Amino acid sequence: MEEIWQDRQERSFLIFLFLFCALLLSFGILSSLVQARELKEALLYREAQLVSGMLASGLSEGKTAEILSVSEVSEEGKGLLLSTGRTEESPALLYPAVRRAAGRTALVSAAEACLMGTVLLAGTLLFLRRREALYEQAAGVLSRFAEGDFSRHLPRGGTGALYRLFSAADQLSRAAQVRGEAERTAKEALKNAVSDISHQMKTPVAALSMYMEILQEEPEREETVREFSAKALQSLERMQRLIGLLLKIMRLDAGSVRFEPEDCPVSELVREAVEELTTRAKQEGKRLIAEGDPKERVRCDPAWTAEALSNLVKNALDHTERGGTVRISWERSPGLFRLSVEDDGCGILPEDLPHIFKRFYRSGRDRAARSMQGVGLGLPLAKAVVEGQGGVLSVSSTPDEENFSDERRSPGEGNFSDERRSPGKGNFFGEGGSFSGRTVFSISFLSEL
Repeated sequence: MEEIWQDRQERSFLIFLFLFCALLLSFGILSSLVQARELKEALLYREAQLVSGMLASGLSEGKTAEILSVSEVSEEGKGLLLSTGRTEESPALLYPAVRRAAGRTALVSAAEACLMGTVLLAGTLLFLRRREALYEQAAGVLSRFAEGDFSRHLPRGGTGALYRLFSAADQLSRAAQVRGEAERTAKEALKNAVSDISHQMKTPVAALSMYMEILQEEPEREETVREFSAKALQSLERMQRLIGLLLKIMRLDAGSVRFEPEDCPVSELVREAVEELTTRAKQEGKRLIAEGDPKERVRCDPAWTAEALSNLVKNALDHTERGGTVRISWERSPGLFRLSVEDDGCGILPEDLPHIFKRFYRSGRDRAARSMQGVGLGLPLAKAVVEGQGGVLSVSSTPDEENFSDERRSPGEGNFSDERRSPGKGNFFGEGGSFSGRTVFSISFLSEL
């Protein structure tokens, strides 16, 4: 009963039924009063007939009044009525006075019944019409849901079992909508990934095909074979890195990556991130420097965070000239841990800054310098990994129109291959020097206070 009372329409209908019952009781009392009045009139009419008969037969008025005042019924009186055919089994309508009273009472009762029936029918039809309109509205919205249109909602704002059902159906539709959007996103991501792979593989495949043709045409020239074999190997490495990055980004897009944070030493995280880049830095005459407290720790997924950091370092090496420096530093402030990759390379132009985390984006400077090794996926992957763990990846840069100075070092200093520590400088891979960075990528995580 309490649940029915919560529904506004059902509550209104119940109130209507209560009022109808009260009205019905009132009409019943009114009918009783009308019937009593008609009965009184019938009795008075019959007494008037009897008085008129007795006076006409010669009885005095006093004797007639005395007879009318008698309240007891004698056996002789019953016998006399019986002999004249007036018994309890006699039909009431045989008596004219009763017939007239019954007719008027029946007329009043019929009028009351018609009125009450009309009120009951009108109230019930109004309730059913409102219900039907509500059901039709819900059916229309559910039909839209079935067609994939979730722009409308089932009726809201009411209480009761029906509106709880509507609310549950709305929640189900939202779940279906989210699932449908996820499926569409996954399909679109797969479509884009296939398109990206196809597009990005054209260049290295074409280059590799050309190198193979040159090698086939000039197999006797050792210098040519050595040169184009190295170029072919570079193309293969580029293809391998491109495919690897695309697969990792696809896993992140599909939501199949579950980050497993743990408390890990920052120095080990940095060492793992740059392990495969130290040889390249030596070959290109560039320095890798790490600065920070060797005992510092951070809570993150070590494998994926190292992958993100490695991409940032590789991007710095791609944009740093021979003799340049890439510095990896970390520090903790109240409530925040920051891990930064800083380089003194060419910098990023202001018009390129809003776009550098877009997939396959290459600045005008990169497109002009075809020697750049990047494929435009490292930074988007790093951003996705950091943000997937609740962190923030930010960048600041000063283009190379500004002048910066740095102290050159003797070969071997500040290199990850030299693991000597310089006391007091927090550099566990080599000594620091005067450093002016042009581009700084910073990974920030909230610290546990």
